[in-house]
Amino acid sequence: MQNKGLVKLFAILFGLVSIYQLSFTFLANKVEKEAAAYAKNRVELNDKLDQNEVAQFYLDSIGKNDIMMGINYNEARNNKLNLGLDLKGGVNVILQIAVKDILRGLTNNTEDVVFNKALAEADELQKNAQETYLESFLQAFEKVNAESGNSSSLSSPNVFATRTLEADGITKDASDAKVAAVLKDKINEAVESSIKVLTERIDQFGVVQPNITRLGKDSGRILIELPGAKDEERILKITTQTAQLEFWETYTLQEMAPFLADLNSKLREKLNVQNNPVEEKSADSTATNQDEASELLGGEKAQDSTSNPLQELMVFDPKHAQVGGPNLATFAVKDTAVVNSYLRTPEARSLLTGEKRFTKFVWTKVPKDSLYTNLVALKYNRTGEAMVTGDMIERASADFGPTGKPVVTMQMNGIGSKLWEDFTERVYQNKSYLAVVLDNTVYSAPSCSNGKISGGSTEISGNFTIAETEDLANILQAGKLPAKAEVIQSEVVGPSLGKAAIDSGMKSFLIALALVLIWMVFYYGKAGLFADIALAFNILLIFGVLASLKAALTLPGIAGIVLTIGMSVDANVLIFERIREELALGKSQIEAIKDGFGNALSSILDANITTGLTGIILFIFGTGPIKGFATTLLIGIFTSLFTAIFITRLLIHWYLGNGKNTLDFSTGMTKNWFRNMNVNFLKKRKIAYIISGILIIAGVGSLFTNKLNYGIEFQGGNSYVIKLEKAFNTENLNDAFKGVFVDEKGLEISPEIKTIGADNENKLKLDLKAFVPKEPIAENQDADKIQKRKIYDALKEYLPASYTLDQFMVDDEKTSPYGIASSYKVVESISDDYKANSLWAILGSLLVVFFYILFRFRWWQFSLGAVAAVFHDVLIVLGIFSLTYKFMPFSMEINQAFIAAILTVIGYSLNDTVVVFDRIREFYNKNEDWSFGKTVNRALSSTLSRTLNTSFTTLIVLLIIFFFGADSLKGLIFALIIGVLVGTYSSLFIATPVMFDTVGKKELQRDKIEEDEEEDTEE
Repeated sequence: MQNKGLVKLFAILFGLVSIYQLSFTFLANKVEKEAAAYAKNRVELNDKLDQNEVAQFYLDSIGKNDIMMGINYNEARNNKLNLGLDLKGGVNVILQIAVKDILRGLTNNTEDVVFNKALAEADELQKNAQETYLESFLQAFEKVNAESGNSSSLSSPNVFATRTLEADGITKDASDAKVAAVLKDKINEAVESSIKVLTERIDQFGVVQPNITRLGKDSGRILIELPGAKDEERILKITTQTAQLEFWETYTLQEMAPFLADLNSKLREKLNVQNNPVEEKSADSTATNQDEASELLGGEKAQDSTSNPLQELMVFDPKHAQVGGPNLATFAVKDTAVVNSYLRTPEARSLLTGEKRFTKFVWTKVPKDSLYTNLVALKYNRTGEAMVTGDMIERASADFGPTGKPVVTMQMNGIGSKLWEDFTERVYQNKSYLAVVLDNTVYSAPSCSNGKISGGSTEISGNFTIAETEDLANILQAGKLPAKAEVIQSEVVGPSLGKAAIDSGMKSFLIALALVLIWMVFYYGKAGLFADIALAFNILLIFGVLASLKAALTLPGIAGIVLTIGMSVDANVLIFERIREELALGKSQIEAIKDGFGNALSSILDANITTGLTGIILFIFGTGPIKGFATTLLIGIFTSLFTAIFITRLLIHWYLGNGKNTLDFSTGMTKNWFRNMNVNFLKKRKIAYIISGILIIAGVGSLFTNKLNYGIEFQGGNSYVIKLEKAFNTENLNDAFKGVFVDEKGLEISPEIKTIGADNENKLKLDLKAFVPKEPIAENQDADKIQKRKIYDALKEYLPASYTLDQFMVDDEKTSPYGIASSYKVVESISDDYKANSLWAILGSLLVVFFYILFRFRWWQFSLGAVAAVFHDVLIVLGIFSLTYKFMPFSMEINQAFIAAILTVIGYSLNDTVVVFDRIREFYNKNEDWSFGKTVNRALSSTLSRTLNTSFTTLIVLLIIFFFGADSLKGLIFALIIGVLVGTYSSLFIATPVMFDTVGKKELQRDKIEEDEEEDTEE
């Protein structure tokens, strides 16, 4: 072996770097264990303390203390191997920045008909499009402009030729291409600005090792991963609030009471006409406006409430009503949507005259655990722009007011201070109120009873918790988002589920590793021991590289590593089998080892490159945990090549260095296994075609009739893993959910409920593909929260007595061990993208591999055979999933994890096929007197030992993960198990026969193929 010294140097350096990178993880974990022990002791002494808070206090206090060799805990924590959401628990959110809002803002909210119609058209195009929103808008603008007969352009003064874009060269003479390029840059700037704002907000939130990245170049999507975070509602609020802070003067109840009375009267008249179109008005309908106002102010609810549409919704209970001052009336939150519809009626607008015609009605912030909110009327102006906004705030911080309640203090800049002084003076003189409005919600509305406020210093008070004032101050300090951010995917994994995933993942990892190590020693003797050492070094390198890249280790990532263990023995098996062949030819050990490594190199490289190509495509198209799977797979391929080709060889040469030792590369039991085999595989190809045809026809038939069980990633919806206290029956649960949920058409939909884990765990998976509440949703209500409440109500009898909704929604082993352990939400727009990306990933991998094999083997027949085998394998895996998903005791959803499995099956199948093809090419070049049939059969027979060995070790690993790994991985692993079995079969009975049947005699320039094939059979 040449350059032994260089290989040793690199091996030592790689090993030391990996150990150094992993040392941070060991040190951080050590300190965290000490913190947990300290917290446990403190809680035993005082059970009122929260163990997590005590542990965090301990870590904060010793964060800068030296642990070892100048490394402190803070440094170790920031450089440790990250754990993904599924292992540590936490919150994962994908936000979609509203490009539509950005475009509107760049036109200064123009009322141009063509522009606004193009936006509406772009919304429709986006429902089934893969292009960006900007591309859809440009396409729609051109179409709408042509249909309207206008000669308008993007650079029209009433579209994008505004002062805002003048500095960017957009004038009325600018071309549409120029405008499109500038718009693209502006959108990218807005998204990057959003990332900066979100980063500042999240940093203030205090999450360790957050990940905030942009998805795609022009998508406007932002991924936020917050491992360890628990409060989903709080995080979603922080990440989606645009923080549009404005200060407005309000109308008082006395000013608006006549309006409310008149509106109630008009609505009553309208209702009476609709109900009794022929009858005259009743006497009650002639009540004067003054009487109505008196009723509204007096708190007496009319006896016949059916004739008072607005009044009947008002709340007069003193416990909940907060009428007076800026609060016009109190309503239940569930009724706000109906009230909003009343306020938008022509009757309402006709009653608002003069300056009041610009009035904007908004709602007050709903206190926690309250079901009521107040209506406030803002004195809007003609432009709709506030005199004082949050842009004028220099500093914002959480504090406590004179009464000891949490408040947010603010300091205005120079311009803001002057405007603030003028504004507060006006409010004082008008004896009105000053509304603090954040994202169209009134947080507080104090009076200015002490006169104008000078100096620009003020505070926001209201029904705040300490956490709410901290979040609000952080949002104001970080700045506002340039456009609305919508949650299109969110995932919450509780810490208890993450802990269980780590335990099951490590168990499967250790068992699989032990069995592979034992098998290698059993089959190859001392040589297998050297392969085991190389394999252990390989694992060290994989974790070291993951730590150095700061890549997160996920549950699919662990599966990727364990799968790499099974597949990494393939390189050693190829080498050892070739060495055994060379020894059988009578060569010396040194010559056999040299030729064995040399002859195996081509097959090893081709096999790993084809697998690597599928991994790269998976990395490009995958997101989140699937990208983690691809990352570990790709790292494993590179480290496996290095350890098998160099480290194993280095160990063998070291062992044989004194010339006294010998290596047989087998044991007494396995010495003659698969030796001198000569199977006529080609003769059996017709039977194989029939068997495969039956399986494919059955599978395809099921795909058309039984279809596939698409997960919410491909359909949109919500998925929950729920832990119950009492045992349940799935059929009874289905009955409990009857009539609870409806779709957009009002048709009843039933959630899909499946038991997961062991029966005694009382754990279920609930998928709801679509959901529309039967009742109207108020503007400040959350549909997801309504959904969780309905689920809680349906499952209440299976939970502990007096178990609250808040407990149900929090995963905490100590205080709330039952309820939602994880949740996953995907909106329809991103699910369409997942479908398209998955299709492109599969087709792209097939295309890339087709051309690679064509490049390496020169014959298109080899590429055709490989791709035919892959199609065969994919169809059979899909068919089996379609045939069995309804009765299998684990989830068999078609989701991103399944696509990862399919691509891995493609890679594995190609790996096997390429090794066979490589041997066919070698035999073809060496034995010119052989017929092609004989060449193919002998090549297949000679690789049988390697094929079965690799398949066996890989299957062992997969079976271990399947039985001992996490429940969430069972569907993925089941697909891989089928894939390995079918892939092994197809490389022998599909890929090679298809290649053989499409090769012509003229291309081979060899005659008597069929005759020699028959002679081969007789032998």
